[in-house]
Amino acid sequence: MANAPKANAVVGQSGGPTAVINASLVGVVEEAKKHPEIQTIYGAIHAVAGMVKDEFIDLGKLSAQTLETVAVSPSSALGTSRDKPDAAYCRRIMEVFEKRNLRYFFYIGGNDSANTAHILNTVADEVGFDIRAFHVPKTVDNDLLVTDHCPGYGSAAKFVACALMGDDLDNRALPGVKIDVIMGRNAGFLTAAAALGKKRDDDGPHLLYLPERPVSIGKFLSDVEAVYTKLGRAVIAVSEGICDADGETWAKKIVQTAEKDQHGNVQLSGTGALADFLAAQVKNNLKIKRVRADTFGYLQRSFPGFQSPVDADEARRCGREAVKYAMTQDNGSVAMKRTGGGKKYGVELFRMELKNVAEKTKSMPAEFINADGNGVTEAFVEYAMPLVGQLPQTEYLGRYPRV
Repeated sequence: MANAPKANAVVGQSGGPTAVINASLVGVVEEAKKHPEIQTIYGAIHAVAGMVKDEFIDLGKLSAQTLETVAVSPSSALGTSRDKPDAAYCRRIMEVFEKRNLRYFFYIGGNDSANTAHILNTVADEVGFDIRAFHVPKTVDNDLLVTDHCPGYGSAAKFVACALMGDDLDNRALPGVKIDVIMGRNAGFLTAAAALGKKRDDDGPHLLYLPERPVSIGKFLSDVEAVYTKLGRAVIAVSEGICDADGETWAKKIVQTAEKDQHGNVQLSGTGALADFLAAQVKNNLKIKRVRADTFGYLQRSFPGFQSPVDADEARRCGREAVKYAMTQDNGSVAMKRTGGGKKYGVELFRMELKNVAEKTKSMPAEFINADGNGVTEAFVEYAMPLVGQLPQTEYLGRYPRV
């Protein structure tokens, strides 16, 4: 590989925001400042949508204090975009890159973002403009291939775990059935995190439904009835991507005019339709009077004060490492390999090829899901807890002996 060119760099944030995507941004900026090869580090406003419009800010002019505040702020500080560039779109970006002498490209996002970096790098090679394109991982879904886990997941999982702890206490005080619909189109990692706060034998969520395990409405109602009969209440966590026995998502079946995003995916969360449908099924078929349902929607992505310390640290490290790789490599994606568990938890970072993560996703491993397909195993808890960190301790007095 040729010596790193003396040129400018650009960083963008793509797709859904997270609690720690800004930590990755700051990691890129602080590492870029250490390398004389990088002259100016630009931030693209609204990702690739801003790049084609030549809309940037000079991140190198931000004070250290401002950067530290950005690092602990949720959401995408530069703004984001759902645009999915094709080769023609990338050629327009390349015109801007040539104009500004931008030869270092850092893109923070999920698998579609990795694919954008891959296409942009390919187009640059075709036109003879050498750039170094690097993907910095981000997704609350935790569904990128190769990497052990993704920055953004730990903090969102912490929020979900705490939300279900609170919902369970609420349900104890006013018993009934409570259904929470949580993000996760194809992977159940985030919904599974609802179980991480369980401390007592009868703590909720009592049932968990994940995209990896299809469930008929009959089986769902049978499970709910069994829990309600035993405990007099039931707390249920449901992934937005749960499927019927025929493999089609319940959300798609119940939405008459299915709203789609810019990638052509059916809009699964945010409408509340799935939560309302499941609540109605329980109320009408099981004749349970108190049935409530919530759709968490975007709350779980960018809630202030819920950064997992491990998640924030790893996100920042991934940003730094991407810049280091760019000094010697043409392109790549940053990934994490777990080096230990429990109190010895740690990760080492490594580079993988963009083509190995672009537009690909992974699902929850079978060993993380219980035999009935309505809960998680201890193996999942051991996997996820180090990423989430310490959760609050709670107490409920109703379990004490009556006098």
